[in-house]
Amino acid sequence: MAVTRLEPSFHRLWAATALSNVGDGLVVVGAPLIAVGLTRSPFLVSLVSAAATLPWLLFALPVGALVDRHDRRVLLAAANWGRAAVLLVFAAVAWLDLLHLPLLLASLLLAGACEVVSDSTGQSLTPMVVPQERLPVANGRLFAAQTVGNNFVGAPLAGLLLGALGQAALLAAPALLYTGAAAMLVGLRGRFRVQSDTAGVRADIVAGLRFLRDHRVLRSLALFAGLFNFASAAYFAVFVLWVVGDQSRVRLEAGGYGLLMVALAAGAIGGSLLMERQVRSLPRVLIMSAVLNSLLLLVPVVVPVAAVIGVVAVLMGATSAMFNVAIQSLRQQLTPESILGRVNATARLIGMGTMPIGALAGGVLGDHAGLPAVFCAAAALCLVAVAIAGRSVTARAVASRSAAAST
Repeated sequence: MAVTRLEPSFHRLWAATALSNVGDGLVVVGAPLIAVGLTRSPFLVSLVSAAATLPWLLFALPVGALVDRHDRRVLLAAANWGRAAVLLVFAAVAWLDLLHLPLLLASLLLAGACEVVSDSTGQSLTPMVVPQERLPVANGRLFAAQTVGNNFVGAPLAGLLLGALGQAALLAAPALLYTGAAAMLVGLRGRFRVQSDTAGVRADIVAGLRFLRDHRVLRSLALFAGLFNFASAAYFAVFVLWVVGDQSRVRLEAGGYGLLMVALAAGAIGGSLLMERQVRSLPRVLIMSAVLNSLLLLVPVVVPVAAVIGVVAVLMGATSAMFNVAIQSLRQQLTPESILGRVNATARLIGMGTMPIGALAGGVLGDHAGLPAVFCAAAALCLVAVAIAGRSVTARAVASRSAAAST
């Protein structure tokens, strides 16, 4: 995946993203596997996803104001160091054989708070190292690095580390990767503090909320992401119970679950690279890929066969990458640099803040109505989200808003 045509600063940002997302993959896949070893309750397992994403509800808005006030490179490095420190502490707890579900949830809450800073800052930093016309290309390559790190490398390693070395190694490994990512960012050269007149934190937050509220395209994208992520969180919070263990329908081992994430990553790489040729048709790509992704959610219910689910995972990875790159590129193109941190954070609050609620809803519905009911409801809600976006996110609306943002 060549990046030589982009600025040298992007190379470091890309490398830091790759390292940190291998760590993310270890945590995202490893935490549910640890939880499944502690309980088989759908509701209790769903708390893992809820704990990891709850910080978006709690901290997204003030973090957005922080990103627009301070050096974005320093904030991104500090967030990675913070995640490393948290996971090293809880790795020591696991090594002492003291890790239980409440402590696992606590580690995810603290690491998730650092992730809010990391993700909000990273998305706001990219336009400062890449020209606007190259943003879809850069975002596609960053998203490819994220998905490869999360799923192709981190996911299978999670199962292997847990099986071979135990919980402590599974928590310590991502801490080392986050430390490496922070070190890469220290050498980043350029201007990373925006020139803007900021008021108090509360006034800055209100300004970001108003901008998103009054921007029809960005508002629709945020609502789409919120509904889609709510449904996806409900789906994947209990998906591990559908595919892993002797009591599941698919009966995969923990390592097999990690390999399933590899299939998602393979598709995501292809989808991310395809976006380099879709710069001028982002709204159309967004809608078409999201529709296909929504329908694919039903396949594991109808055909609970590992090989079939593996093929579906490839397609889901590709379509998910495509609409995520489209959303991120559109938001960066349509938002002035001086307020991008707050708009990113506000949009992510809506998009990510719904995930802990969705995860809990999936656990409750799974307990009372069964896992197939969760999967079917999630697919239906995703299609509702697509319908909302389709009304406002059009090529004409984007062109009009883009011209206004550049003046």
